[in-house]
Amino acid sequence: MKRLFYHVFALLFHLNRLLFPLKENRVAFLSMHNEGFHDSLGAVSTALQKDGRFETVFLTRRDLMVSPKNIGRILHFFFVSSHELATAKYVFLNDNFLPLGLLHFRDDVVITQLWHAEGVFKKFGLAIDQPPAVRAHEIAANRKLTWVVCSSKNVVPYYAEAFGVSAKQVLPLGAPRLDALLAPGAGEKAKAQLCERFPALTGKTLVLYAPTFRETPAQNETLLSHFDVEAFHAALGDSHTLLVRLHPQVHPAAREVVGALDVTDFDDVSLLVAACDILITDYSSICMDFAVLGKKTVFYAFDLERYAAERDFYFDYASYVPGPVVTDFSSLLQAVAAPPDTEKTARFCAFNFDDYERNHTQRVIDTILR
Repeated sequence: MKRLFYHVFALLFHLNRLLFPLKENRVAFLSMHNEGFHDSLGAVSTALQKDGRFETVFLTRRDLMVSPKNIGRILHFFFVSSHELATAKYVFLNDNFLPLGLLHFRDDVVITQLWHAEGVFKKFGLAIDQPPAVRAHEIAANRKLTWVVCSSKNVVPYYAEAFGVSAKQVLPLGAPRLDALLAPGAGEKAKAQLCERFPALTGKTLVLYAPTFRETPAQNETLLSHFDVEAFHAALGDSHTLLVRLHPQVHPAAREVVGALDVTDFDDVSLLVAACDILITDYSSICMDFAVLGKKTVFYAFDLERYAAERDFYFDYASYVPGPVVTDFSSLLQAVAAPPDTEKTARFCAFNFDDYERNHTQRVIDTILR
């Protein structure tokens, strides 16, 4: 079914390319990862809308959800979005969009990958093992890229490998989504918004548990069984409140959170990043955001050996990550209560982020569109 969708979209795209001229001020944003555009795509599109000289159009994963209720969006995707994409001078995306490999753009179209994570942590893209068919689609799609944006000159070689492009195509311009997180008062404002919605959080140290997904449904189904919520409350409940955000790829049947505030369905993860004081994670790139904000992260890696064998990392996990690594729950509670490892966090940030405080969004716009 997916392959049929890809080819139908490509056919309509090419018809529109033949029939209609390129619009020099049209910018298309493809988001198959973050439907709410609460990321670098959202930062760039908002800035361009304020600028007023560009027309912005959007293609999202919602458009491809097959259901009777969604028939209008599906038709819009095929007949309207194919036209908008075929006539756009600039294209930005935040994840792989496999139909891209079937599309033949005009030579002067500029296609930029604003990846949804910063820096390098676990291996991704073409650096990991993939089924041959998926890999072939990904390679074909990445051949269409003009530029790939990353957060530091140090990670350029890793992004070049992950996307199969030349290092000259990888631009260390920073991450536009960080502008809002680094804005003065952003943390206080976000915490106030969260506490207004959930008054019980007021006055507490907010601890966000955000593990990533595992490779098999069986592993995802037992993910929460490794976190003892009652023990957390017994040890830290007077001063700390636990929030849990599971990865979207964890099946809803495995998402039942008992005894903690479930924020899995929050549309904007950046609000949680800005508001929460401490992060507990394992192998999720959300640690990048907490590190750049100077916030404490504890890495609860109870299945490190298995995960490393299945996915692997660019560097030695325990020495590289911006915080202590623990493998049992008792040690986790001690690490949450202990002072942060500021030296390790600073070293991690120095590698993954160039010395840009703000203005990542404008830097991208000035480089790509001007």
